[in-house]
Amino acid sequence: MADCVSFDLIVGHPRADLWPVITNPELYPRFFRGVGACERIATEGRGARYRMRLGVCGPPAEHEWRVLLSRRGEQFVLDCEPGGQGSVSVKLADAGGRQTRVQCMFFLPPGSRATAAELKEWITDGLDRVGRSLKGIGEPLPPERTPSTLQVANVLVQAGILTTARPDRLVRQLRAAVKWGATLAGGYTSAALRSPKALSLIDEKGPRWSFLDLADRTDRLASVLRKMGAAPDNKVAVLARNSSALIQTLVACGKLGVDAVLLNTGLAEPQVLEGVHNNNVRIVVADPEFTSLLKNLPHTVAWVPTDALDPLIDRHPSGPKLAPPATTGRLVVLTSGTTGNPKGAKRPTPKGLSAVVALLSRVPLRSLDRILVSTPLFHTWGLAAVQIGMPLRATLVLQRKFDAEECLRMIEESRCTAMFVVPVMLQRIMALPPEVRARYDTSSLRVVISSGSAMPASLVIGFMDAFGDVLYNFYGSTEVSAAAIAAPEDLRASPTTAGYPPLGSRLAILGPNGEPLPPGEIGWIYVGNDMLFDGYTDGSGRNVRHNLMDTGDRGYLDADGRLFIAGRDDDMIISGGENVFPRPVEEALSTLPGVLDTAVIGVPDPEFGQRLVAYLVAHPHAGLDERVVRDFLRHRVARFEMPREVRFVADLPRTQTGKVLKRLLLEDGWLAGT
Repeated sequence: MADCVSFDLIVGHPRADLWPVITNPELYPRFFRGVGACERIATEGRGARYRMRLGVCGPPAEHEWRVLLSRRGEQFVLDCEPGGQGSVSVKLADAGGRQTRVQCMFFLPPGSRATAAELKEWITDGLDRVGRSLKGIGEPLPPERTPSTLQVANVLVQAGILTTARPDRLVRQLRAAVKWGATLAGGYTSAALRSPKALSLIDEKGPRWSFLDLADRTDRLASVLRKMGAAPDNKVAVLARNSSALIQTLVACGKLGVDAVLLNTGLAEPQVLEGVHNNNVRIVVADPEFTSLLKNLPHTVAWVPTDALDPLIDRHPSGPKLAPPATTGRLVVLTSGTTGNPKGAKRPTPKGLSAVVALLSRVPLRSLDRILVSTPLFHTWGLAAVQIGMPLRATLVLQRKFDAEECLRMIEESRCTAMFVVPVMLQRIMALPPEVRARYDTSSLRVVISSGSAMPASLVIGFMDAFGDVLYNFYGSTEVSAAAIAAPEDLRASPTTAGYPPLGSRLAILGPNGEPLPPGEIGWIYVGNDMLFDGYTDGSGRNVRHNLMDTGDRGYLDADGRLFIAGRDDDMIISGGENVFPRPVEEALSTLPGVLDTAVIGVPDPEFGQRLVAYLVAHPHAGLDERVVRDFLRHRVARFEMPREVRFVADLPRTQTGKVLKRLLLEDGWLAGT
């Protein structure tokens, strides 16, 4: 060892309270800055082994640590593997008056730049956070701040939205944006004035349209829909895969001030008819493949096949440019329906460029990017790609239905610079044989942004190792829009993090009565921004406290302010009196070699109230069985988190956007592992 640094601190808590934190390295990220992901990987000899990412004594790096000594209530020693890389010793002694003397000794590895003063400040800061947690002192609520004009301008300049080139066109674009507002209709009208010949859409199976083409065609389509009865007092529904027809319909509705209802292509006929009825739909625009779902539409509802739109537009002559409508048409997006029937959520019209600026403040998308949209456009995340693409004057490359290899081919063919996906798409790309992935040149990709569900750590690191540090994790929902975004450097430090709030958003972890919770404690995630939804179409809404809206998720903030999702509030399993969130167990299972997919649920149990059941999709030649799985988990999860049953299945039921439908796992066939 090159150096030894030691110092003493007095902490206002008894040893018995400090000991459970000091001896559990998995809790360190919640209290000590610069500590990233930490997981227990084994127990052998004198103690457990942990894999931990540290950025305290130098650049962030992953190391394995072994517990050399754990003398209860007195001393805890960690040694960095292999030997000679450093060690940490913490001794606890009574200091009188319910206080504890904490003696810290660091043996630093050769070349470490950390000073004694820096280490003492780091430990003092962490123990202060531990103390506030033990005392139950809540974290302060984030202040309500509107981004300054300078902050917004800096983001827009970096993205290339604000430039000095062709100021005449920029002025026309801004005037149109003010005139139409921050709507799809306004965005595409503005883009046509700024970059009329730039390519707006590349349809996998259709023609390519410039922004000027799209502006003219949506004017004509709006006139067609108006003649068919579309008006601000009714709605137009769209049931279609990603296509230029879908986008043209949404823009045309915006030009009429008519609400557009996006129907999920995975709905059954009763759900489609319910969506049409509940939303006062006058016209349905649908792909021909969904004809069977529409045969019982009321006679008052017109149906237009998407393959008939272009001929209808071509036959309708161009007329005078449409003026902005008196009322702004909204987009009605159905929730994912993972816990029941999908509900319509009314998305508000963005206030200026706030939603765009929020995303661009954390994700380096640029003007004239080519964005591959693989996630469905009927989903909030697909719509986000369209909404961000407009001010960037980006070309949207539309993949009708996701296929992993076809996705790579489209990236190469169109030289895509960015891609919007959900995690299951990344899983399927990584499941391709390496030689198949190597056939395609994806070097043009700068940004791959994922949202919709949790990404396992193994997927995050595996994807970035294969495609470079281009991965971003977006956490939000139909109800709260942008809540947090993790950049590649965040994911390298803590692969399961949801990241930090973007510009214009704030979040807090609150208790059951709306009180701010202490550092590191799991609670309800609340978010505030300009894009909170306007309520569900059935009149219900979400809890709001301190001008923050409940996301329906539980989570916590680590010492560096990064958000982590524990799970949905209704996912929590109560087993033997313990509160268990499935996500940490699923995360541990995902690191078992041979596991392709996993889900953990709670089922009724006469003794424990509920017991955990793990569902695994395994590689055919993995050689896994229940004993192997339980042995692997034994030192990676708490005793009460251990699944009582392990079921091997061919696949897991998912929504069209990749979320696991856990409620379907409770049905007899799934419960039996068939």
